Amino acid sequence: MQNSAGKFFSSIFWDQDGILLIDYLPKSQTINAEYYSSLLVQLKDILKEKRRGKVIKGVLFLHGNAPAHRALATQKKLAYLGFQCLDHPPYSPDLDPSDYHLFPGLKKQLSGRHFSSDKEVITAAETWLDGQHSEIFLIGLQKLEQRAKNCIELRGMLNKSQVWSL
Repeated sequence: MQNSAGKFFSSIFWDQDGILLIDYLPKSQTINAEYYSSLLVQLKDILKEKRRGKVIKGVLFLHGNAPAHRALATQKKLAYLGFQCLDHPPYSPDLDPSDYHLFPGLKKQLSGRHFSSDKEVITAAETWLDGQHSEIFLIGLQKLEQRAKNCIELRGMLNKSQVWSL
């Protein structure tokens, strides 16, 4: 048995054209509103650089319901940056494009491999992410519309078999 390099946390921001920003949380630090807000400022700068004509139209932003995302300071920062947020229903990974579209492929790529350092994991993950065609990202966002419609039709239930109890 070989010890793993341990776990670490990353934040990945992406749009229909690909990866915009990947941030790796320093060990022994947690993501709070201040930290997350600083990532949002970085994201805005990257959007200005990488997606020039699109930022003029505004940014429609979707993130989960983590405490750092819901914090008042974060909400104020989002408004200041001009990001219009989509509401994300609680406990709905089926409506999070990263969870249903991006991360499964990444997890499959990394599954069963042994890494001796964080740097090796980061390199493997970024190599896989960089190798994805831009259409993959667009498809992931397009799936969101149908998934949201399904969620509405099922009144937020995970599957049709739960509807009978309403």
